[in-house]
Amino acid sequence: MTTPSDAPDWRQMSRQELDLGLNNGVAVKGSADIVAGWDLRSAAIKARYPGYLDLRYGPRERNRIDFLKVRDRGPTLLFIHGGYWQTRAKETFTLFAEGAMAHGINVALIGYTLAPEAVLDQIVGEIHAGIDFLSRQLPAFGGDGSGMVVSGWSAGGHLTAMALSHPKVRAGMAISGIYDLEPIRASYLNEKLKLDEEMSRRNSPMMQGGGAAKPLSLVVGSAELPLLRRQTADFAGHRARYGLPVTYEEIPGADHFSIMSEMASPSGRITTMIRQLFERTAGLTSS
Repeated sequence: MTTPSDAPDWRQMSRQELDLGLNNGVAVKGSADIVAGWDLRSAAIKARYPGYLDLRYGPRERNRIDFLKVRDRGPTLLFIHGGYWQTRAKETFTLFAEGAMAHGINVALIGYTLAPEAVLDQIVGEIHAGIDFLSRQLPAFGGDGSGMVVSGWSAGGHLTAMALSHPKVRAGMAISGIYDLEPIRASYLNEKLKLDEEMSRRNSPMMQGGGAAKPLSLVVGSAELPLLRRQTADFAGHRARYGLPVTYEEIPGADHFSIMSEMASPSGRITTMIRQLFERTAGLTSS
C-alpha cells in the first residue's frame, strides 16, 4: 500500500502533464476499438436476459437498472460503469457480469446522469437512490434483498467507495478508481464536472475522516497511469490508517482497459475477489 515510486505529485505537474497523466484513452492504444468490442459482446449477453431491463429508479432518463438473474434467491452484485462521470453507459459493461454470474451471483448494472447535466453531488445521490430501489425490489425479482456487494470501474470505482455508506451495501470492489478529486478539479476533466473545492472535498473518499467499516477491495493494473495507481495505493493506506477493512492489489501487466478481463472471466482475479467478499459477508443483513 505504499505510493508507487514512479507516481509524481500532481501539484508539481503542468496542466498539460496533468491532463495527459489522467487520460486513459490516450495512454492505451486502441482503447476506442476495445470499448466498441465491449459494446458488441455486451449486447449479445444482454439479449439473453430480457426479464428485468431498464428498470426505472428515478425521474431522469439514465435512472435505469438492468438486473440479470441467474439464480433464484441468489446474492446480487451491483456494477457502476466508468467514463470519468461524463461518458459511457451501463449497456457497454454487461459482458463483465459473466464472471460473477458463472458462480450463481445475480448482477445489476446501474445507469446515472452524466456531467454536465448533473453535478457530482447529484450523481452520488442517484447511485444511492438506485440502491434504495434495488433493495426494495429484489425480493419481487426473486433475488436476495438482504444486502448487496457494489463494484465499479474507473469513475465507478469512486462511486463504489461513495456507496459503501449505504445500509444495504455489504462490501465494495473498486477497480482503478479515483478517490481524491482535487487533481480532477485541476484538469481538463473539470470542464464538464464543474467541481468547486467544497464539492470536491465532500465527494473525495480520501478526504473523509474515516469511512464505512465494511470490507473494501481495491485493485488497479500495474501498467496503468502512475497517477491512477497512486490514487488506489493512497486510498488503501488511508483506510488502513483508520482501521477500516481493506485489501489492495495490483494486477500484473494490466492497463486501465485490460484489467476488466479479470472481471469478465469466471476464473479472473477480480471475479475471485468478488466471490470472497460475498463469502466474508455471508449472513450479514442491513437495516
